[in-house]
Amino acid sequence: MPTYRDDAVVIRTHDLGEKDRIVTMLSRRHGRIRAVAKGVRRPGSRLGARLEPFMLVDVQCYIGRSLDTVQQVELLEPFGTDISADYARFTAAAAIAEVADRHSDGEASLQQFLLLIGALRSLARGEHEAGLTLDSYLLRSLAIAGWAPTFGDCAVTGAPGPHSAFVISSGGVVADEVAPPGVPRLDPDTLRLLGSLLEGSWAVADASEPRSRAKASGIVAAYTQFHLERGLRALPHVDRHSGAPTGRIA
Repeated sequence: MPTYRDDAVVIRTHDLGEKDRIVTMLSRRHGRIRAVAKGVRRPGSRLGARLEPFMLVDVQCYIGRSLDTVQQVELLEPFGTDISADYARFTAAAAIAEVADRHSDGEASLQQFLLLIGALRSLARGEHEAGLTLDSYLLRSLAIAGWAPTFGDCAVTGAPGPHSAFVISSGGVVADEVAPPGVPRLDPDTLRLLGSLLEGSWAVADASEPRSRAKASGIVAAYTQFHLERGLRALPHVDRHSGAPTGRIA
């Protein structure tokens, strides 16, 4: 029976029968993997703790018709251990994993895999507020998928910014002459924060005010769900009132 081996992040699990579990992973070379991990729910299973959500593993699988079968697992980085100990980090990671599952196919799956690892590592280390890490991941994941928003020049005419009108369907801020009536208007601090989250400019993002963060998170959530064409189940549960950084900002 043919096998393969790859680095992968566990993004979700489902119980199967009394002893087994279906594990969904985003991998470095094989994109999304869905595999049965047999016997992992038995007491004392060595594989069970390694195949929890948000763990980075080295996995070997048998190729199956509809589902592959996990043969061996080595734990590379236990992101899930530290993430699960903090509610804000856990809820942010759950939303990140849900989006990663949506973006796991296609030519950009390696970029999505590397971005996912970076986001989970940041959450596990507590480098930034969990909500900021989530919003940065969402914007950058959409950019990799080809839906990068613009927060400077007009998304319609290309006219140099700054512009304050944000139109989701147009892909970002637009000039006043093409802005539909009633669209949200964003202040300079919120636009600066959104741009820093997209670019990974953490010095700017970490210094932002709670008011700007609240506005930015609403824009990011709406923009993400518009392009995914469905709501994110985990997003309403994200705790944005805790999960402050615990260590030195990278």
